[in-house]
Amino acid sequence: MGGFACAHAEKRHRLDRTLNGLGKKGYVGSCYAKDAKYKPFSFGALLSEGLSGKMLYVKLVLLILMCGSIMGLLHSPSIHHGDNHRRSTQSPEMSTAMRTTSGADEPDSGYTSDLRVDWSRVSMAVRRVAGEGDGGLRVGILNFDGDEMDQWRSLVPAASSVHLDRVAGNVTWAHLYPEWIDEEELYHAPACPDLPEPSSAPEGGYDVVAVKLPCSGAAGWSKDVPRLHLQLAAARLAAGRPEEHGRRAAHVIVVSRCFPAPNLFRCKDEVMRDGDVWLYRPDLGALRQKLALPVGSCRLAMPLRALGEAYVSAAPRREAYATILHSEQLYACGAMVAAQSIRMAGSDRDMVALVDETISERHRSALEAAGWKVRAIRRIRNPRASRDAYNEWNYSKFWLWTLTEYERVVFLDADLLVQRPMEPLFAMPEVSATGNHGTVFNSGVMVVEPCNCTFRLLVDHIGDIESYNGGDQGYLNEVFSWWHRLPSRANYMKHFWEGDTAERAAAKRRVLAADPPAVLAVHFVGMKPWFCFRDYDCNWNAPELRQFASDEAHARWWSAHDAMPPRLQRFCLLDERQKALLRWDVAEARKANFSDGHWRDRIADPRKSICAGVGVEGCRRREIDGRRVDANRVTTSYAKLIDNF
Repeated sequence: MGGFACAHAEKRHRLDRTLNGLGKKGYVGSCYAKDAKYKPFSFGALLSEGLSGKMLYVKLVLLILMCGSIMGLLHSPSIHHGDNHRRSTQSPEMSTAMRTTSGADEPDSGYTSDLRVDWSRVSMAVRRVAGEGDGGLRVGILNFDGDEMDQWRSLVPAASSVHLDRVAGNVTWAHLYPEWIDEEELYHAPACPDLPEPSSAPEGGYDVVAVKLPCSGAAGWSKDVPRLHLQLAAARLAAGRPEEHGRRAAHVIVVSRCFPAPNLFRCKDEVMRDGDVWLYRPDLGALRQKLALPVGSCRLAMPLRALGEAYVSAAPRREAYATILHSEQLYACGAMVAAQSIRMAGSDRDMVALVDETISERHRSALEAAGWKVRAIRRIRNPRASRDAYNEWNYSKFWLWTLTEYERVVFLDADLLVQRPMEPLFAMPEVSATGNHGTVFNSGVMVVEPCNCTFRLLVDHIGDIESYNGGDQGYLNEVFSWWHRLPSRANYMKHFWEGDTAERAAAKRRVLAADPPAVLAVHFVGMKPWFCFRDYDCNWNAPELRQFASDEAHARWWSAHDAMPPRLQRFCLLDERQKALLRWDVAEARKANFSDGHWRDRIADPRKSICAGVGVEGCRRREIDGRRVDANRVTTSYAKLIDNF
């Protein structure tokens, strides 16, 4: 691939975009309004005003004769003879291949790819497989057209086409990945659209499954229903190999401009890659585990009850929690309290903190004292972020995939508080996460399977793949578009939607206050607890942040903070600018007379009078009269999307 794997879009998509662009610029259809003499064609144009009746009659006769001639030509035997000849020279077998593998006799339903196959590269992949086998290969061919089937049979005489019914045309990505499902089945059990399965393999299964995938090249190319359907169908054929062949599934050859789903066809199972041709030898157990999952987030990949069940791991030392820090000022305190909460929940798994070069030795020592194994990384810049923006360095999260001493890693944002053991998540494959909004997952809690080649994949496409929110979450959603839904209580957002009824808001507050806890972890979107006075959630005092306010969750976070050694608590002190911001918000809330009345409370937090700065200037009280003082009003990328909520 040169640059992005999908740089060369299919011709029909280029044409569509060109026409749409012309239409938006006003180049199509605009001339009629500007000049009355340029009008759409009509029969009235032939009947000009002022013509005599005789001339009018002559023109009508000529028009009728011309139309009759055209119709006669279209239905002439000579033209249809050519069509019949082409049909008669095509074998019944080839006709079937066209009908069942490419849909050539149907309108394009999204399965067709105009990628010109490089048969020398395909031949190399076939020879690679044949070198491992014992003779004649049984090859199942999926989504190649009739001419391409001839090429396949010239390579492998025993190649056979696989029938796959199309997904209904009205099934969209949003049907596979709905924003919300009834996880507790209060009203109905969630269901997924039907993705037809491929026709059965011959007895003994296939040695090789070859599939040709469409790729539009447009934004969101990975979120394509036919593309996912074809990949799942190929994986099912490969996983149908009988047990006597051992732990390996059939080989899979993928022909596509764009890389396959990396958590279905893993790079660690890649045998070779040459241009638009990939060859995989998947692990049979891992593949079958993933194929047992729902086709999308339309159903929970992990039953809600599993969150409370005991989890027994065969290799607990190969499982770890991880977080990442690229700002000690903003998130070091949160990471220390997160570590405290993991241990308080009863976990003994390793905890790894990835820290970049901006994190001081003092803070690194404190993180180690809190229980984190500190690993230094180099920052990875987001090329589309503004300088000093909140998302400038959050592509550093890709370093998670280099923790290859672990088979599974549960990533936790530093603004999470763990309340119950999260070990059941280690049973889930990559990428398992909770829903965020629309069709995307929230990357604040996610299960990943470290692999250096996955890290390289992520880094190689930084300049090519666009993120919907400009950050790592949007980027990862494009790469891992086939993700698996965890119950929302695995990553419970401290957020009250504007449209929530009073009953629903009260139910959320009961969940946050439940004792014993009802959720695995609470995600503190909005102003972070360590940037508030401990007396109450300061999100109450800022109009745009009130939707993130919860005194119940706030108090629970401070309980974990208080369980840390006093030496670590000093990393959660407030600087004078932050105190000034909090005073400003109180003054504004008082002016607005917010009904919750938190602005009336007297602050008893001892940090109010403790200086966290250095020197006289660092401890000088900041004035706020008549102006707003900027400080640490930080939010996660989730909260940056307030307007989308």
